[in-house]
Amino acid sequence: MATPVVRKLTAGCGAEVLGIDLAHLSNSEMELVRQAYVDHGVIFFRDQKLTPEEHIAFARRWGEIDINKFFPANGQYPEIAEVRKEKDQKTNIGGGWHTDHSYDPTPAMGSILVARELPQEGGDTLFSNMYAAYDALSDGLKQTLANLKSVHSNALAFGAAGFYKNSDQAGGFKGESLVGEAAHPVVITHPLSGRKALYVNPAFTAHFEGWTPLESRPLLDLLYAHAVRPEFTCRFQWRDGSVAFWDNRATWHYAVNDYHGERRLLHRITIGGCALN
Repeated sequence: MATPVVRKLTAGCGAEVLGIDLAHLSNSEMELVRQAYVDHGVIFFRDQKLTPEEHIAFARRWGEIDINKFFPANGQYPEIAEVRKEKDQKTNIGGGWHTDHSYDPTPAMGSILVARELPQEGGDTLFSNMYAAYDALSDGLKQTLANLKSVHSNALAFGAAGFYKNSDQAGGFKGESLVGEAAHPVVITHPLSGRKALYVNPAFTAHFEGWTPLESRPLLDLLYAHAVRPEFTCRFQWRDGSVAFWDNRATWHYAVNDYHGERRLLHRITIGGCALN
């Protein structure tokens, strides 16, 4: 392997970590990866040949695995959720800006996504940097948001009347009786970096705590539009052997749905996190 290198993907978001083998990380390489993850919020790897067992082992070096209660699981490995779109399906998984598990009382730390089967073209994933989004807010808006909490609900996506239950992905999801909600600060102090980040997202944030959904909507919509300004984002093009590892507290992501008629399969492991303040 070449000397490990961390290279920014764009000025505003993400970095590639080159010259390492995730299946055989030395302690010094692990520390380099860990620092890149803290610094950049989402990191990407190329030319990896991770088996499912090695995928699980890498995830466990970061913390406890958070098994998703809604996603279809890989039958042999319950730790691995399948992010799948079949040739005849029109709806993909993650086709809107979001961050994983924000609806849990203890939100997930990160998600590690490994390419398994890709379309000939398309199927990229967009990411946006919530540190940069927060930093670019005006001082007045930062002050307004400082003491607000927002309520996040998984019913919006996974409940009986949720988005996926009314799509051609419905048969792949489970657990509609397990829906629930949690409240988190709108602005968090990240537990690893100590930086402030915007913590709302269009898929799972229902309203501000103590506000009605109608009252919440104008300010939420403003934040959503602000958070995906091009200068905060990057676009990752998947190839065989690609791995993406993002911090759910510091980034959003969006799976582009532009490959109808082709199958796409990725394996995701989500790592448990901590309460957010």
